[in-house]
Formats: sequence, structure tokens, C-alpha cells
Amino acid sequence: MKQEKKNSVTALLAYAGNYKGLTFLGLALSAISMLLSMAPYICIWLAARDLIAVAPEWMQAQNVAKYGWLAFAFAVGGIVLYFASLMCTHLAAFRTASNIRKRGVARVMKAPLGYFDANASGLIRGRLDAAAADTETLLAHNLADIVGTVVLFVAMVVLMFVFDWRMGAACLLAAVISVIAMFSMMGGKNAQLMAEYQAAQDRMTKAGTEYVRGIPVVKIFQQTVYSFKAFQEAIEDYSSKAEHYQADVCRVPQSVNLTFTEGAFILLVPVALFLAPGALKGGNFAGFITDFAFYAVFSAIISTALAKIMFASSGMMLAGTALGRIDQVMCAPMLEAPAHPKKPDGNKVEFKDVSFTYDGAETPALSHVSFTAESGQTIALVGPSGGGKTTAASLIPRFWEVTLGAVEVGGVNVKDIDPHVLMDQVAFVFQNSRLFKTSILENVRVARPDATREQVKTALMAAQCKDILDKLPEGMDTQIGTEGTYLSGGEQQRIALARAILKDAPIVVLDEATAFADPENEALIQKAFSALTKGRTVIMIAHRLSTVVGADKIIVLSEGQIKEQGTHAELTAAGGLYARMWNDYNKAVQWKITSEKEAV
Repeated sequence: MKQEKKNSVTALLAYAGNYKGLTFLGLALSAISMLLSMAPYICIWLAARDLIAVAPEWMQAQNVAKYGWLAFAFAVGGIVLYFASLMCTHLAAFRTASNIRKRGVARVMKAPLGYFDANASGLIRGRLDAAAADTETLLAHNLADIVGTVVLFVAMVVLMFVFDWRMGAACLLAAVISVIAMFSMMGGKNAQLMAEYQAAQDRMTKAGTEYVRGIPVVKIFQQTVYSFKAFQEAIEDYSSKAEHYQADVCRVPQSVNLTFTEGAFILLVPVALFLAPGALKGGNFAGFITDFAFYAVFSAIISTALAKIMFASSGMMLAGTALGRIDQVMCAPMLEAPAHPKKPDGNKVEFKDVSFTYDGAETPALSHVSFTAESGQTIALVGPSGGGKTTAASLIPRFWEVTLGAVEVGGVNVKDIDPHVLMDQVAFVFQNSRLFKTSILENVRVARPDATREQVKTALMAAQCKDILDKLPEGMDTQIGTEGTYLSGGEQQRIALARAILKDAPIVVLDEATAFADPENEALIQKAFSALTKGRTVIMIAHRLSTVVGADKIIVLSEGQIKEQGTHAELTAAGGLYARMWNDYNKAVQWKITSEKEAV
């Protein structure tokens, strides 16, 4: 357990960079401040000794004022050094947390885009942002308190046996019982409970983010939080783990801990009563009273010291689990750049016996898929839901790495192309495009940051966005989203098309780009497609079969395999799966609601 904590702290300090030295300086200052904080108790004992020695002639005690001022000086010095210690550890902690977030973001920026499908944004944020905050608390407060408290505890043990070892042992007994109680809460098998608690918190964060995004649907159907089963189960799981840890694990040990730390004086009284007769007979009753006064005052430190140890230990446990969550982000798969990258020659796309299986899946999403999209051709991928259409398209820009076979662009395996060059070769239009909370100009310019206003405007016009700009008071400079203007789904899709047009990539992937558009927007989007796809290789995923009738080649995917391929005329004449889908599609298009009279 100690080795695990040491490794956690060492791993966290590795993120501190040049600020690591401030952490060690802060720990040293904390240790010194704790030693200074004990000095006033010794001064109080010295003052009490002098007063008792001259009792009842109190005015004869000459050094009481001096001890009082020394106690005050030591107390102020301890506070100042502790403040300086926290300044050092806070500066280092802030830089460490900042570096963790920066490195985490840099890591996920290099991850393949498929990683974000498997890991929800709420989960990634919880792992990175919240975990960094936990480590910040450890480095800023807990670590300094641990070092200072350890020094304080060692000094306490020494002082306990300096004046009267029997009274010191009574005070120490309270500390021993408290430490045992705390270890029973946080050590051994209970340490695993904290990891399970943090995992439950991660699941609740992820489910909560998904629930918030689904609130419009929940409100439309007048449902409650209980309608979102995943969120409900995550809350209940988190609640049960928190309640179990609090009620079943911590209740009795914490009661014992507080009883003995807050009541350490009670253990001192029986010992004092046992020793008092001997002190009276030996003629050293004044010294006995002085020692008793010291231990009575000193016992108050025990609860403070042990409380710091408990909270610091809790921080160590949190930091250990937080580091595990940080490592999950830092270990995200990276899109490796080839050592000797090759440049694609043209915009031909070819799948060569490609198979792909998602992590954790038992059956492949694609199995031995082979087809060719010649330069300038439009290839349509159709088939039943779950057949592998989107998976196949996502392998072209390396959203995922193929399990077997190869995907080639311009005659070069995508693994041998520099990721930045490959991304420049491909433009995407998804069925649910997202816009940033900024101006339309900047939203489109994302595709090519160096583009001029005129180039952006040309792309917007080609994407049939003139009516959108005309109705907005600030045109391209209109802010979208919070405190700005909200666009319909079809309008957002046309802005996304403008991005793809501005990018001017030789390969275009369209993933159900008209799925959520109304008839008017769909007509405009179809016009925009002509500008986007002209002279380019197009991979089109479609459920509306009317949109693929003119494709150069239609590939029918089902259960991860190519069932048939050819032109629309060839496939309808073949009478296979595509022909059945075409018939079903026409029946669906012709379906309409009829009145009762018409039905009769």
C-alpha cells in the first residue's frame, strides 16, 4: 500500500515540471512550521512550572512574561511558515493540474476520431478535469499536511516520554487506537471500495451528460429522470456505494476514532490518580502537577494531528484513484504517424480484403470487404442498419485501424500516409453535424483557417446558404448558440456543407447528410452536393435510396459483408437484397394517411 502511494505521488510530481522544487520547499517549510507550532506548549509548561514553584507568591515568577512572548513568537512563526508552505505547494499544484489537463488534451488530440465514439465526452471530462482537481487538492494541501503531521507526530511521541513516560503512554494509547480505527476505514480491502466509488462517479457523470443532451426528448414525451434507465441505474449504483462506505465501513471506526482523539484527556486522569500518591510521598507533588498540566494541554494536539492524518490519507486515496483515471486518458490510443510517410497519387479509394472488429465485440463489423472507388466516381454504401456502412466509411480517414487487410487512398495504404496529409485529403459531412458557439464565418473557416472572407462567402453561396445569411442581421458575423442565433437542423447541415466545400478535399464522405432535413432544406442540400462532389471521389452512405440512383456504383452491405454491387439498374434487375430494399422503399414513399371515408 505504501509503495502504491509513493508511486502515485511520484507520478503526479512528474507533471509538475520545473515547479517540482517548490513542492519540496513547501514540504520542508510545513515540517518546520509544525515543529514551531509545538514550541508554545513547551513555553506554557515552563511558565506553569515557574508559577507552581513559587505558589502562592505568583509575583516572584520572573520568566512568565518571557515564556508568554516566546510562545506568541513561535505561534506566529509557525503560522507564517505554514502560509509560505501553502503558497509554494499551491503554485506547484496549480501548474501540475494545468500540465495534466494540457497533456491530456494533447493526448486525445492525437487519438483517432473513433476513440470519441467509444468514450463519451462527459466521461473524458470527468476523467481529466475532475481527476486533475483531485490531484490539485492533494499537492496543494494534503501532501504538506502529511509531511507536517508526520513530523508533528514524531515530535509528539518524543515529548510524551520526556517528562513522564507513564502519562505520555496514556496519551499515546489514544493516538494508537485512533490510527488503528482510521486504517480499518481506509486500508486493506476498503481501499478498493474507494476505487469502486470513483468508478461509479465516472459512470454517473457519463450518464448525466447523455441525459442532459436527451432532455428535449424527455420533455416532449412528458417523462421523468426514471425514464432514462442508464442514468437512474448510475445514480442508484453511486448512492448505494456511498451509503455502504459511510454506514457499513466508516460508522463504527469513525465513532471510535473521534471518541479517543477528542477524549484523550480521559485516559490521562486514571494514570494521574494512580501516580499522585507516589508524588505526595516523594515530595515532588509540584513537579507532578506541572507534568500533568503539560500533558493535559498537550493531549489537545492529538485530535488535531490525527484529524489531519485522516483527511490527508483520504486525499492520498483520492489521488491514487484520480491518477488511475488520468492514466486512462494518457493511455488513449494514438494515431501513429509513419516513419517514412508516402504521398497519395490521386484520389482513388480501394478496400483490399478489409476486416474490422470493435474492441470488446465478438463478431466483426466488417469481414473481407473489397471494392474500389475510382477517381471522380460516386460510390453509395447501402444496406440494413448495422450492416457496416458507417464503419467502412470511417476506416478511410483512419477513425479506426483495420484489423486485417488494407485501405488505400491514391494507391497508398492509409497507415503509410501522414495523418495530417490524410485528413487534408478527406472532407466529411455527417448526419448530425455540430457547430461551434461562434460566428458563422469562424464555423466555416474551421475547415481552412487561412481562408479569406470572400472565400468563405463563396463556399456559403455554393452550399445554398444565401437565405440563411439574408435573414440574419449580421450575416456571416452572426454568433451561433448561447446568447446568439439558433439554426434549424437543415440550416446547420448546409453550414457544415460549406465547411466541406471550403476545405476543397479530393475525397468526400457523406454519412446520411440529409437524414434530419425537412423537404425544403433537403432540396437545397441536394443542390449543394453538386458543388461539393464535382470532380471528387464520393463515398455516400444513404438510407433514402432515391439519393443513390445516379451513383456510379452501389455497394450493398449486410452483416459486415458485401452482398452485391453494381449500378441501380443492374441491382434492381438482379432481384437480390437491393431490389427488395428498393421495393420496400417505394412502398414507404407511397404510403399516406387516409381518412375513414377514403378507406371505405
